[in-house]
Amino acid sequence: MSMFGDGLDAAVQKAFTRPAPKSAGAQMRYLVKQLKGTKAVAQMLRISQRTVERYVKNQIKKPRPDLAARLETEVKKRWQPQIRAKAREKAASTDGIVIDTRARLGYTAPIGSTDQDRIRHLTVALPPQYAARLFEAQEQGVSDQRLQEIAAEALKETYFQDGGTRAGSLEEVRFTDIEHLEFDL
Repeated sequence: MSMFGDGLDAAVQKAFTRPAPKSAGAQMRYLVKQLKGTKAVAQMLRISQRTVERYVKNQIKKPRPDLAARLETEVKKRWQPQIRAKAREKAASTDGIVIDTRARLGYTAPIGSTDQDRIRHLTVALPPQYAARLFEAQEQGVSDQRLQEIAAEALKETYFQDGGTRAGSLEEVRFTDIEHLEFDL
């Protein structure tokens, strides 16, 4: 199970702001806009161009179940990546991402000052550059281990070192025994 990758996906899922068009007319209008014309939509849905036009004008409102299902599928396929991309973009440029975790966290510091690993519950707002790094790494298909390292690094700099104002000699933060992990945009 990829806990970090799934966590990022879930955060983006929750951040969907606008629900996909529901009525057949609205769905048809959306597809016509996406595919730039009624002909392309008609071919994709295996119906006549005239039928597409009648849905667009709300002259037909209730599609047959098989057409309704195809319509729903095609709209979802295009809608979600668009909204996802917007949510990721916003997190990576302005809003940042919140990590809420209950895990064993410890860190490595110069000899004599190592903190004992212990279970901590942290809710930390990570700045946009970490959201950007997490989403980029996820898109490149890195391992969950690597996403975990990026998150640990983000916690090190944001939480433990408070953006460079303390614990400057901290070398590494370790994340183990994760009991709970959630991201929020």
